[in-house]
Amino acid sequence: MDPASNPDLPQVPAASAPEAAAGVAPEAEHEAITQPAKLLRIATMVRELLEDTRQASLDEPGRIRLRQIYERAIGELEDVLSPDLQEELSSLAPPMQGVPTDAEIRVAQAQLVGWLEGLFHGIQAALFSQQMAARAQFEELRRRGLPGSSDPQTPGADQSRGPYL
Repeated sequence: MDPASNPDLPQVPAASAPEAAAGVAPEAEHEAITQPAKLLRIATMVRELLEDTRQASLDEPGRIRLRQIYERAIGELEDVLSPDLQEELSSLAPPMQGVPTDAEIRVAQAQLVGWLEGLFHGIQAALFSQQMAARAQFEELRRRGLPGSSDPQTPGADQSRGPYL
């Protein structure tokens, strides 16, 4: 079953910080993440692997295993991303060939961690933008007042009734 087609799964918007800050809607394609918890788990794992590979020199079987883990992480990430984010990820994280060197593994993992951190910043900016828009709508409703109600602060308003009557 395709998670993107399931309406019960949460869809987290992912917009770039400049778009969100400017209040500009993302392009026609909707950037979304269908499983945010899975995305966070993968990102944490990749970050930890990067830290571990910085501290140790790896032999050939270790580098092959890290390449396999890296490629599986990319595949798992693609499962939770919208098509446009999948395309962006695949252009930034091409598959490794053969037995990578320690440096190739570190660079690939650092690039992936950087992309994920950018994605998280974009999500935060989009959520902040949505929160500010909702707050502005609430303040506008509050300023105008609800239809059919009288403002207790208004002189001459009926003060004998409670707020729920």
